[in-house]
Amino acid sequence: MSLPEPLSIGFVLTPDYALMSLASAVEPLRAANHLAGRTLYRCSFHSVAGGFLASTSGGGFHTEPLSVAGAIPDLVLVVAGGNPMLYEDPALTQALRGLASRGVRLGGISGGAAILAKAGLMAGRRFTVHWAHIDPLAEYAPDLLIERALYVIDRDRYTCAGGVAAMDMMGALIARGQGAAFAREVSDWFIHPRLRLADEPQRLAAAQRFNLHHPVLEAAVELMASHLADPLSPDQLAALSGCSARQLQRLFTGRFGLSMMTFYRDLRLAKADELLQQTALPLIEISTMTGFGNVSHFTRCFSGKFGVPPAQKRRAAMVGERPVPARPKRSAPGART
Repeated sequence: MSLPEPLSIGFVLTPDYALMSLASAVEPLRAANHLAGRTLYRCSFHSVAGGFLASTSGGGFHTEPLSVAGAIPDLVLVVAGGNPMLYEDPALTQALRGLASRGVRLGGISGGAAILAKAGLMAGRRFTVHWAHIDPLAEYAPDLLIERALYVIDRDRYTCAGGVAAMDMMGALIARGQGAAFAREVSDWFIHPRLRLADEPQRLAAAQRFNLHHPVLEAAVELMASHLADPLSPDQLAALSGCSARQLQRLFTGRFGLSMMTFYRDLRLAKADELLQQTALPLIEISTMTGFGNVSHFTRCFSGKFGVPPAQKRRAAMVGERPVPARPKRSAPGART
């Protein structure tokens, strides 16, 4: 009885891709071949122009141009990092649409699903993307079926959040073809004792992210994180967290050295900074989405936190430069400060 043909998987690399995201997808396939003693998976690497394509860490792969690639892979995964919401390449869009029209299975790693979505290739499909791109992508196209999951496999679409989530998705792919026991063997090979489930969260809960050990603080921070556009008042936060406003203030000061509303404002500004760099949304929309009354107030708060106004931070992000903080104005001799 002849053995089945290896599953061919093509990785399409885009500028600013993360080497870890790619390696987390490729290495389980290599290990599966090694442990099976035969080729179960055949990998190839592609880009629009071909040639060596470096990752953000400097290491990279030699790629074949999409236009002259040989045999079409069974599954094509777009690997994207950086800011996929601002990445535009008509040649890549055309190539991906051509693959879809031929019935090729498609997917995305980290920001790859955002590129597929912008190409109109994720309509009617459940999918996920790295958490940094979820809100910008949902704002770009509200009808998309985005899930905050580690990975999603929906018929002919394979997507994961990037990083080590790619290993979990490949574990599911291997389990589907070779069985769960073999997938666990591959995972153990990398001292990764448990393949995570698809619907496990991408990010730690507030209690873990901020190392909180008080249930009232946990509740308050979770409330803040879920009410960025419509900030709650101190009294509302306290009542919903199950304590008095005075007690809640003491807890925040003791844990963070900040007032609770300063901590809350910093959370909103962090989200604003994310939207600023990941989307082309106007400042007025970003200020509204993060609970600031108007652009001037938002600009003052943002500049106070990050040392540069939001427009300058966005320009610097688009060209990959580090924004230069404004120097504080010097008071005239004898002037009151």
